[in-house]
Formats: sequence, structure tokens, C-alpha cells
Amino acid sequence: MRPDSLERVGRLLAIDGACVVALNRVLAYRPCLWLARAVSRMGDGELWGALILGLLLLPGQTGVRCALHMGAVALVGVALYLLIKRRAGRPRPCVRLAGLTVCARPLDEFSFPSGHTMHAVAFAVIAFAYFPLLGGALAGFAVLTAVVRVVLGLHYPSDVLAGSALGATLATLSLALVLPA
Repeated sequence: MRPDSLERVGRLLAIDGACVVALNRVLAYRPCLWLARAVSRMGDGELWGALILGLLLLPGQTGVRCALHMGAVALVGVALYLLIKRRAGRPRPCVRLAGLTVCARPLDEFSFPSGHTMHAVAFAVIAFAYFPLLGGALAGFAVLTAVVRVVLGLHYPSDVLAGSALGATLATLSLALVLPA
């Protein structure tokens, strides 16, 4: 890599870290701390499992198709983000940056990309194709998830941006394969 490119990457990484430190300060306010923990915990998988089960219980075939679609994308998503995380090996901000308020345990060692954000975005895109109102609500939750993961010091902004891009790409490609044109 050229020296000027390395310098730019260094600046971007510094901005990434500064954003985490600045956003992490909101955890000093108890309502923000409670909300951040709750949103992060919902994205651990239980919410998505409950959503998929709920979709299976809807009358007709649309809920079943949506649930199966989400389940398949979830499996591919887990494999993809674990592969990338292990290859990238980026330590989490809560490990690298001093002075952060750490109030949530990470599910794994590495931060890049954000699996929570990837799944939240993927499920929002898929849900929108089948149930637009649900997709809209999940899109709001996906944005909240991305912000909260940075606030908690579990991810850098670039981690959640990459997770968002992966989730949107995975969902869009899967929709192209599944839904008629």
C-alpha cells in the first residue's frame, strides 16, 4: 500500500475510534444505558427467532415463505460474518480504546463486521418484500441496532456500515433468487 493510502486509512481509523468514544458517553444517562442494553440484547437472536415463529403462525403461505426466507438468510449470514470476522481479526473497541463505559459482553472476539446489524438490515429488507409495514418497523430497529452497537463500544462505525451493506446485499440477492420478477 502507498504511504499516502496508509495515512488516509490511519485517519479513518482514528475517526472511527473517536466516534465510538464520543457516542459511548451517552451511557452516563441511565435511560440511554437501559435502551442500549435492551436493543443490543434483542438483536442477540431471540427476537429474530420469535419473529420467525410468529410469521409461521400467520394464516396463508406468505408468512411461511417469509419465515423460511429469513431462516435461510440467517444461516448464510452467520457463516459469512464469522468467516469475515476471523479473517479481518479486528479487536473490538471495548478492548482497544481506553476510557469506554463497557456494559455489555460481546458474543465473540472480533468486531468487523457487525453481525447484529447485518441480520437486522437483512431481515428488514426481506420483511419489507413480504410485509411492508413490518419491514418499515424493522428498518427503524436496524438503524437503532447499528447506533447502539457503537454506543456500547462493541463496534466501530465502519463495522456497522459493513454489516449494513452485507445485510442489504444478502437480502437483495436472496430476494432476486426467490421472488418472481
